[in-house]
Parts: sequence; C-alpha cells; structure tokens
Amino acid sequence: MNKCKVKKALLVEPNFPIANKSRNHQDFLPIGLLKIASYLKTLDIEVKLIRYDEDLITETQNFKPDITFVTSLFTYWSSFVKETVEYCKHNFDVPIVVGGIYASLMPEDCKQNTGCDYVQCGVIDEAEKLIPDYDLVNVDYQIIHTTRGCIRRCEACGVYEIEPKFTSKKSIKDEIIKKKIIFYDNNLLANRYIKNVLNELIELKKSRTISYCESQSGFDGRILEKKPFLGKLLKEAGFKNPKIAWDGPLSDKNEIKKQLDILVASGYKESEISVFVLYNFDINYEEMEKKRVEAWKFGVQISDCRYRPLDSILDNYNSHKRKSQSNKDYYIHPKWSDEEIRLYRRNIRSHNICIRLGTKYYSRKSENKKIPLDIAKKYRSSDYESAKKYIKDAWNPAEFHKIIKTV
Repeated sequence: MNKCKVKKALLVEPNFPIANKSRNHQDFLPIGLLKIASYLKTLDIEVKLIRYDEDLITETQNFKPDITFVTSLFTYWSSFVKETVEYCKHNFDVPIVVGGIYASLMPEDCKQNTGCDYVQCGVIDEAEKLIPDYDLVNVDYQIIHTTRGCIRRCEACGVYEIEPKFTSKKSIKDEIIKKKIIFYDNNLLANRYIKNVLNELIELKKSRTISYCESQSGFDGRILEKKPFLGKLLKEAGFKNPKIAWDGPLSDKNEIKKQLDILVASGYKESEISVFVLYNFDINYEEMEKKRVEAWKFGVQISDCRYRPLDSILDNYNSHKRKSQSNKDYYIHPKWSDEEIRLYRRNIRSHNICIRLGTKYYSRKSENKKIPLDIAKKYRSSDYESAKKYIKDAWNPAEFHKIIKTV
C-alpha cells in the first residue's frame, strides 16, 4: 500500500449468515477490520466501515476509496467474500485486499476465487498492537485477545496454521475501554500470565470499571485441573457462561466431571456451565449421544459445533429442510449420516431448554403453545413419566435417543 497516495479506505464485512449465539454479544464482530481502521487512522487515512448488503450503494455514494479491505470468516462462507469483492471491483477501481480466516487458510484459492488484488495472511503486526476502533460499530462491549495461537494442535482446528506462534500478554488493563469484555483467545487459560490478567480484571470489577466478562471459546479443562485456583479467579473476575471443552471420547467423562466440579466449587451453578462438543467428526452419533446423556447427569448445557473440513468451501446445510440432504449439499463425515446430524442437533436444543428451564422433559407443542395452558402449567414441574401421560410429545433428556429406521 502506497501510504502517500491513500487518503480514504473502505472496510467491508461481507453479509455472512451469522447466528447470534450469545445472549450478551454479537458473534464474529469484524475485529480485524476495526484494528486495521485504528492503524489507518494513525496514518491520517479516512476510513469507512460497512457491511455488504443492498444498502452498500447508498452508503458509499459520497465516499470514493483509494483502497478496499474485505474480511473473511470460515472457508465454507467463501461465496460471500467473492460476492463482496466482485461488487467492489465493479464499483471502485481501486486495489482490494482480503484478509481473515479463509484468506489465511487458503490464500491461493482466495485470490483465484474472489479475484482480489492482494491476500493478507494472518494478522497485520502494526494493527495488532492497537485497540480496535469501536467508534465504527454500535456495541456496548469490546473484544480482547490476551493470547494469539494455541498450545494445542487439534486436528479439526486451523488456529495453528493462522497463528503458528503462541504469544501471551502480561497485562490488559490499559486496553479496557468498555464495561463488557469478550475474550477471543483460543486458549485463554494457557496464557503464562493468566493469574496476573485475572487479578487485573478482579480489581477492575471491584472499581466498577468493568461489569462482565465472557470467553468465546471453551476453557481448557486440563489446565483447570492442574490449577484449580483459576476457577475462583474466573468467577471473581465476572466471567459468565463458562464452557469446558469435551472434544474427546465418552471415556473422558470422569475427567470432565472433575473439571466441572472445579467450576461449581468456584461458585458457578451447573446450569450456567456448558460443555463444548464437536459432532459430525471422528466420534459417531451413538457415542456423542451418550456424551449428551452424561452432560444431562452433570446438569450442564451443551455448546455444539458441526465439523467442516478446514478446506471446505461449500456448506448448504439447511436445518429446516424436510427432505434429507447429502454430501453434495454439505460435508457429512463417513461415520455420520444426514439423519443423525439432524437428530443430534435437535437433541442438543431440547436438552439445553430443559437445563435452562429446570424441567425434566421437553415438549415442542408446549413451546409452540399448542397445548392448553392449564395442562402445560400443571405438568411443567412433573417428571417425564407423569408428563408423558398427558403431553404426548414429551421428550426425555435423560434417555439415549437412537435413530428410528423407517421402511
């Protein structure tokens, strides 16, 4: 980028189909673009951030950029990046740079597929040191990384490819500008200075500088077992909705229970805690469903993620489709079927509703208010066996649910 010639920069977030999975913040805030904005402003470059949609034309009528930056997320959302780049190429005769996850994991495909001029792999060092420009977005929280990279090398994860070097910050107190803090660390507890970071947060919470913390990723339970005192520090620092990663087999259940017990002993309720699981991967439906039943016994919720290969550029999975889908539509692991994927996701949703409401069964008809209110109220606190007599679609979270083969 010729800094002398660039006076205006357009930052574009493609119109990704993002579901808001957190009750407290929007998932996937374009943090990379916000950091780039901060960096460009240090060079006296005017910036404009927009999300690509039909309003893009009106948003940029009076803004003529000298360069455009487009962010990317998952590889299987590459079509949204391509659409955005094509629009920008057609309307702005300026260089286009694409960065982010897809660009970093598949740089050659990104350049060829989107037709962009440049691909940025990984973070921009000059921008990484700066606080994101939150003036460009209307949010009441901020994103912080205390680490980059990860100490683990999980087969299903691409972090080690994007951020191969693991680095830790000793202090973050000078970065705090909002009351709500969302940590985007891939492995927060692996920070070699985590005790110092948490103690800083505790002091900031006591002074009411911050009110809330959440980790986007699950906590590494193996570290928590080795350092159980971290559980109380997390609680005192104001971390909400903690998640423990349960990537392994059913046989790890006793270790997972120990890790959950540390959080409970630290002051968390079981219903506030989740175990993070990866399905449509090496562990088949039967074992994953048994893991779900164990999670029910533990009294915790489940945060689930459907696996897609790191180089997958297609994902047309539709949870509302009545007819089955195939590998032509989305990635289905050899150990899984479309039917099993859909059933497992329904089980997780029903399970979590039961945990949150404190009920012993789930009824779709009750949720949709298709059961008389007096009946629904009368049996809301009932056990599954009692409710089943009057609420025919009652679903039992304590039971293993197998695929029912139809002829």
